[in-house]
Amino acid sequence: MGDTTRRRTVLAAGAAALAGTALTACGSEDKAGTQAEGGSTPQAAAPAEQALAKTADIPVGGGKVFKDEKVVVTQPKAGEFKAYSAVCTHQGCAVTGVKDGKIVCPCHQSFFKVEDGSVASGPATRPLPAAKITVTGDQIALG
Repeated sequence: MGDTTRRRTVLAAGAAALAGTALTACGSEDKAGTQAEGGSTPQAAAPAEQALAKTADIPVGGGKVFKDEKVVVTQPKAGEFKAYSAVCTHQGCAVTGVKDGKIVCPCHQSFFKVEDGSVASGPATRPLPAAKITVTGDQIALG
């Protein structure tokens, strides 16, 4: 067996083992969060969404930039939350904040509306793309 074939065999075996582990983890819990068969140790399912903030952290008429997630979350009206990419559509700089109802890109002074991510003033000519968030109770999650 050549080196290339051996490498492929090892990679395929590793991928199969990983897939089996993932399927076992996903399929072995009942709705109470404990193992349905063969054990008594509770296992937490991996969250499908990434917690970002509490709703109280996002000011009405403003927003907050989440640098690591490259997303900005806004609250145009009380109880209405929206999210957009935090990457400016002009030249790819990161937006840095929200001021006076506008999402601010400091590189070339583009401003975007918190209501819909559209351009309030350029040089950017395209809106910020929407990002998916979910709001459950007082929690905002990405995804």
